[in-house]
Amino acid sequence: MPKQPTAGRPTARTRRRIGVQGDFRPVQSNAVTTRLADIAAQAGVSEATVSRVLNGKPGVAATTRQSVLAALDVLGYERPVRLRQRSAGLVGLITPELENPIFPALAQVIGQALTRQGYTPVLATQTPGGSTEDELTEMLVDRGVAGIIYVSGLHADTTADMQRYEQLRAQGVPFVLVDGFSPKVQAPFISPDDRAAMTLAVTHLSSLGHTRIGLALGPKRFVPVQRKIEGFLRAMQDQLGLPAETIESELIQHSLYTLEGGQAAATALMDRGCTAIVCASDMMALGAIRAARQRGLDVPKDISVVGFDDSPLIAFTDPPLTTIRKPVPAMGQAAVRTLLEEIGGTPAPHSEFVFMPELVVRGSTASAPGDRNRP
Repeated sequence: MPKQPTAGRPTARTRRRIGVQGDFRPVQSNAVTTRLADIAAQAGVSEATVSRVLNGKPGVAATTRQSVLAALDVLGYERPVRLRQRSAGLVGLITPELENPIFPALAQVIGQALTRQGYTPVLATQTPGGSTEDELTEMLVDRGVAGIIYVSGLHADTTADMQRYEQLRAQGVPFVLVDGFSPKVQAPFISPDDRAAMTLAVTHLSSLGHTRIGLALGPKRFVPVQRKIEGFLRAMQDQLGLPAETIESELIQHSLYTLEGGQAAATALMDRGCTAIVCASDMMALGAIRAARQRGLDVPKDISVVGFDDSPLIAFTDPPLTTIRKPVPAMGQAAVRTLLEEIGGTPAPHSEFVFMPELVVRGSTASAPGDRNRP
């Protein structure tokens, strides 16, 4: 008498594939409709809910999602690739670039913290003309990473569609977002206090007698940029009593987060009479120093420059750069700790963890030119 199959999860040889297009898109056939009905009946949900789970759509409770996946296993259907069991060993890290030294520094902290916890970091970096954040995410998910950490990603862009992160959550992939915040995304965020950073910079420069302080930073659509502007406006009003209209029209210059971008922004600000410039990155600050020297100006004798990040080796520039130190070790370790809590099933609160920066005074700032001759 042939042996009857036991109840429960079928073996790999007996598992059946569901007709899919992409992840899972039912074609109009009685067979697929029947399969959807079987899965729905097994899970105790509607066929529409089954379809949403298999297509990775948001709006399905975690317990319901798990019931549908369990029904797939019991009935012997293969899970779509993106819904298969996460690898216990791999964690993805997506960064926008590696040219800015702050990103490799953060990647190193995160990688070391993951390694100490027994995970293997997988670094995925966007390059001009290369893979997009969405493509890198898809690649990591297809490889079964246990979770993903995003650094300065689309979550920081106020014009980006945040639905991509809800779709990722619907697929059961834990993630943490660093540098940038959106109330539209239910996830843990790790950020420096950009507003406080501007207060530190402006307070330092105004104490040195500077009254025309410029701010050079990136495109306005990014959350960290908007927060720096808020902090700068408040500090300039509190410290120097300047009207907001004057600050916005004359003392803030948007550009790119590159050396060339800093050079262009600094040139515009110097044309408006600024004797000190706060830059939103150390790379931009180096560009500002280059712009000053091209005009025959000395830094800090003729113009003071403040950076942001305290990137590796920035203390050894000429002159050594005064900068706002981003708390990279604390932020990186917090990102890993928070992600591992998500992976472990005890998620951290879906809120923002904000870390205080620090002013590091070196050789690129000095008294305002008009102040040196005063008794």
